[in-house]
Amino acid sequence: MRRIITLGALAGLLAVGVQLVRRRRAFAAVAPELRNWQLLFPIGLANERMLPIGRRFLDRPTACVAGVTSREVEVTAPDGRRVRTLVYEGPARPSPSGAVLWVHGGGYVMGIADMSNDWCSRMARELGALVVNVDYRLAPEHPFPAGLDDCYAVLEWLHREADALGVDPARIAIAGASAGGGMAAALAQMAHDRGGPGVCFQLLEYPMLDDRTGTADPGADTLVWTSRSNGYAWRAYLGGIDRAGRTAEQPWAVPARRADLAGLPPAWVGVGNIDLFHDEGVEYARRLREAGVPCELHVEPGMYHAADVLAPDSAAMRAFTAQMIEALRTGLAGAHATGVS
Repeated sequence: MRRIITLGALAGLLAVGVQLVRRRRAFAAVAPELRNWQLLFPIGLANERMLPIGRRFLDRPTACVAGVTSREVEVTAPDGRRVRTLVYEGPARPSPSGAVLWVHGGGYVMGIADMSNDWCSRMARELGALVVNVDYRLAPEHPFPAGLDDCYAVLEWLHREADALGVDPARIAIAGASAGGGMAAALAQMAHDRGGPGVCFQLLEYPMLDDRTGTADPGADTLVWTSRSNGYAWRAYLGGIDRAGRTAEQPWAVPARRADLAGLPPAWVGVGNIDLFHDEGVEYARRLREAGVPCELHVEPGMYHAADVLAPDSAAMRAFTAQMIEALRTGLAGAHATGVS
């Protein structure tokens, strides 16, 4: 028995050692100005029991930037359900203006709209646009398509109430980060397939697009958002869907599995080169361009997942977020860039 315990302890120490070596290699690839002590504690969501811890860590409201007002509205969905939505408006917004529908991140299983108050209010101030931020339902309590249906209901509301809101319905963009970027991509697909409401532009920040990323190497260790967490999050979001065999029956569940991307709105895709979502983001941008969709791709060197949240004051992340603002400004104006940076 003593030998078994010893062997078990050695196996555990070896596993920890392997993880530390992987973490050290990953940390070495991070741009020096983006290094942060929080990288030592990646989000670990192996199962539903760990989810409350992740939610307590992530679900923290941020403050709005100066000069921007925010208010809460309840959007009524077609089935009578109420979708909590936050609306941001700068002091000098023209009428009509463009609008941006923002979808927060959190792996489809975490996050609240209020965690994006700082970013949404910044967009409202710098773009002179109305910004709406959807507090969509989360998995596993509400698997696909619940959250997507909430976002679609708010997009319909934006169009339906455009005159009252002082919004030009031809200049409504959708945007999101991480799972929110995946949700925005799915929302663009849904709106296209249903013949509206119209979307003029989609901004996808390190988007979570492909469930196969989470199952490719469940033991891989990465910074911030791990492959293991990604696999759990996709299982929670997709519920009982047979991902390999039934995606044709469940359109918009996994944006990267869509065969035909033609006709979708022009796009901007931004991702770090050491982000778990690097490959799927680059591939989605490539497929958009091949389908004839104008798409600008930006790959940030030395950037891990959510570096703009963990190191917002670094020069690299200030430039990265400024590029997103300019991409949205261009998209709302109807002028679309293509290429890779």
